[in-house]
Amino acid sequence: MDFRLVSPDGTVLSATHEPARGGPSGLAFVVIPGFSGSWENARVRQVCAELARFGGVVAVDLRGHGRSEGATTLGKDEPLDASAAVRWARERYDRVVLVGFSMGAAVALRATALYGRVDAVVAVSGPAFWYYRGTRVMRRLHWAIERPVGRWAIRTFMGTRVTSRRWPESPPLAPVEAAARLGGTPLLVVHGDQDDFFPLDHPEAIVRAAQAAQSSGVDLIIEPGFGHAEGSISRNLVRRIAEWAIAVLDFGTGPETIDAP
Repeated sequence: MDFRLVSPDGTVLSATHEPARGGPSGLAFVVIPGFSGSWENARVRQVCAELARFGGVVAVDLRGHGRSEGATTLGKDEPLDASAAVRWARERYDRVVLVGFSMGAAVALRATALYGRVDAVVAVSGPAFWYYRGTRVMRRLHWAIERPVGRWAIRTFMGTRVTSRRWPESPPLAPVEAAARLGGTPLLVVHGDQDDFFPLDHPEAIVRAAQAAQSSGVDLIIEPGFGHAEGSISRNLVRRIAEWAIAVLDFGTGPETIDAP
């Protein structure tokens, strides 16, 4: 079912809902795609289809993406969009797990820290810090979003509208800072050892920050051979994410590190 959501600041968002085909009753996954991602993309739909084997799925296009209105603020205002999707899911499901990919992972962490209302959060291939330029792909992306011609190219060839407004001098809460403010919400951080965007010091920093703030419920998967976000994630890894959520909500937290099978 495709439908429209309205973010708290009035931005109209494109979303979809896939009912559960299995799993515990009353469980929903809210999926936040990464930069330039959309629930209409084939890879995101595959992720949603796999999650639907374990619970209902709500996927939302962040502002500036797909058929959603507005322009992306690169993680600053997007937690409002995630909160709208969580609110919609909360009206229909007993338990909600927020699953974000890449920029969507940063959004998921920030939305949970700022607004709560989720039972668990999963950050896949996400950054820990703002303004990161340590990899070639991130240097190229920053070059593009900081220039009119680059934003034009992103809009034309990737279908993503990037705001021309700069962030305030005091930047928004960083993902690593948000991880320290989850208030005990269970967290799973998933990252690949072949990620070309963000190296392993990003997931490790997020996990350390969360563990310092809460004594349990912080888990980590470093997946051999995994690249970046929804464009590279395997069906098996999506299944393990769903199984972690079911375990942490029904039976308590698992080990601090989940080894690859």
